[in-house]
Amino acid sequence: TTEIYTLSLHDALPIYSLTYYRMIRMTQDKETPTTKMPSEMLTAHLLALLKNWSGYGYELAKKLEEAGYGGFNSGTLYRTLRQMEKTGLISSLWDTSSDGPARRIYSLTKTGSLFLNNWITLLDMHKATLNNFIKIAEMATEPTDNSSNGKGTDIES
Repeated sequence: TTEIYTLSLHDALPIYSLTYYRMIRMTQDKETPTTKMPSEMLTAHLLALLKNWSGYGYELAKKLEEAGYGGFNSGTLYRTLRQMEKTGLISSLWDTSSDGPARRIYSLTKTGSLFLNNWITLLDMHKATLNNFIKIAEMATEPTDNSSNGKGTDIES
């Protein structure tokens, strides 16, 4: 049985907002971009990396680090991959083709692809909402009281 995973805008916005807040805080504090990634964002990034590609855990960790998300425990990565496999978002096979020890290779499933597409759609909606907010905020000016002499006046209580 294949379960279809959906993510509502209500679920996605707090996850995205928390990550966005952390990114802003990192920029303001001049920290290096190696902060902990919320597990939901780690899942989304792993799904995106596995789209049209299969890879070993080590390769996924390296690609996450190259993308600026290297500040996590490697045990977290492997636990997340196992959980994603349990929920049907990814599958894995043991690769015994090399001379070394067997390694697990991970691939995106149809369910994982649907989940990723839903995630991207929701982020696009959130992006549009944020862009509209920014546009309105940039156009907004502070109201002034234009009296007959053209100068603002204070309102006394």
